[in-house]
This record gives sequence, structure tokens and C-alpha cells, in this order.
Amino acid sequence: MLIYIKLLLTAIFWAGTFIAGRVLGREEGTVTPFCAAFLRFFFASIPLVIITRLKEKALPRLKRNEIAPVILLALSGVFLYHFLFLNGLETIESSRASLIIATCPVFITLFSAFLFREKLPPVKLAGIVLSVFGAVFVITEGKLADIFTKDFGTGELCIFGCVICWTIYSLVGKAMLHRLSGLVMVTYSVLLGTIMLFIPAAFGNLFADITSYTFSKDWSAIIYLAIFGTVISYVWYYDGLKIIGPVKASQFINFIPVFTVILAFLILKERITISLLVGTVCVLTGVLLINTKFNFSKKGCGL
Repeated sequence: MLIYIKLLLTAIFWAGTFIAGRVLGREEGTVTPFCAAFLRFFFASIPLVIITRLKEKALPRLKRNEIAPVILLALSGVFLYHFLFLNGLETIESSRASLIIATCPVFITLFSAFLFREKLPPVKLAGIVLSVFGAVFVITEGKLADIFTKDFGTGELCIFGCVICWTIYSLVGKAMLHRLSGLVMVTYSVLLGTIMLFIPAAFGNLFADITSYTFSKDWSAIIYLAIFGTVISYVWYYDGLKIIGPVKASQFINFIPVFTVILAFLILKERITISLLVGTVCVLTGVLLINTKFNFSKKGCGL
């Protein structure tokens, strides 16, 4: 039960990253995208190393057969994901980007079934479809036909690349959990990803602009992204992958657009619509179907 609460909070924290990113974006160029990403993971790496040393006694030295997968985690989940995400949002609106990212569970589920031979009974498949439908309904504000009426260009391809990156990040992490703990993998991927992000951040006027950042908006948003959006969320997400598997854990990603709209209403004063309420019911029902064990027999079915 505790792991489900953690994953739900993780979805809330990740929804908050959209709000924090919106706050940074309102500063009209004060913090460039790569600078924000680099600072997020730079400040996240410090507590991650401390936590890892406390829980693991030390940051374990990687074996030869562990180096390549950890580099792949850093490339997919930290560097490439944020590179594609930030570039995609330059040409498409955030709602359409969220719609594309909401398809993550579909790809994770399909590849998990193929690679890890995870069973997908009809009830869970129905839950997956329903939860994704709920996320899509929220993002499109009930106008599902809008998915097919807009051009699919470079921005959409970049955001779709985010979906592929997160699928790789989740599945590689799952495969590596028998060798390294989730905490160690997160720490190494963040450390390596921070190093990778430093180069584009440096070329993005990191050193020239950093002194002009304000605490009330810039630094508070960056610290939120680092601590809640990275340290806590990444560790808890990997706990979910280990305990209940990638298929079930990934479904909580569908809560993100729902919580994003709620937080946007509370913090940014954006409106709540009927489509949000309908989508929330669909997402919650879908996740319930996925994570509830049903027993089918000749007498009928039960929980």
C-alpha cells in the first residue's frame, strides 16, 4: 500500500515540475532551458550522493558490465529526454506535448510484455486503455478529434522522442535492478546526466546569467525541480519498478496531466473544466483495474 502512495505523490511532484517550468518560462529568457536542466540535476546530485552513501555505505563502484547500461540511463532519462523535451516545446504547446507523453505507459506495457514476459489479462488491458483515454480527455479538454486535426511536425517528433527515452529509461532500470539498487542507478544517471548537460548549459550563457536569477521565482523553481521533481520522485519511481513492476508503476504517469491541471488552477489560477472531472474518473478507474487482482471462475468473478 505504501508504494502506491509514493507513486501517487511522485505523480503530484512531477506535475509540479510543469508548474515550476512555467514559472521559469515567465521570466522571459532569464533562465535558458539547458541552464535550468543543468542546475536542476546539479543540485539534485548533491543530496542523492549523500543519501546513497548513508544507505549504501558508499557509492558502489560500477562493474564493467554495468557501465554501459548506466550510461544509457543517463542518456535516455536525463540528457536526451530533457534535450528533446525543451526543444519540442519551442514549437508546440505544452498541452499537446503532455498528450504525447501520456502514451508512455502504452509503450512501457508493450515492451514489458515482450521483454519480461509480463502477463496482460483483459482487465488490465482495459485499465490501460481507460487510463490513457482519461489522460487524453483531460489534455484535449474533451475534444478528442483535435488529435487528428493538427499537423505532426518537428516539435511533436521531439516530444515523441521523450516517450521513447522514458520507455528505455524505465525498462533498462527494471533490467538492472538485480545488479544495482534503484537509488544507486538514479544517482549515477543524474551524475552522468549533469555532466552531459553542462556543455549545452555553458554555451547557453550559464555563467553570464546566473547572477541575475531571482530567489522568489528562479531559484525556488530550480530547487523544487531538483529536490521534489528529481531526488524524491526518481527514487520512489524506481521503488515502484522494483516492487510492482514497470507496467503497474508506469500507469501512475497518467495522473500527471490531471494533477497538472489541478495545480495550475490552485497556483496559476487556471480554470477547471468538466473534461478534467471526466478524465480524472477515467484515470482513477483505469489505475484501479490495473492494480486490482481479479479472480475469474465458473461461479463468476471477484476480488
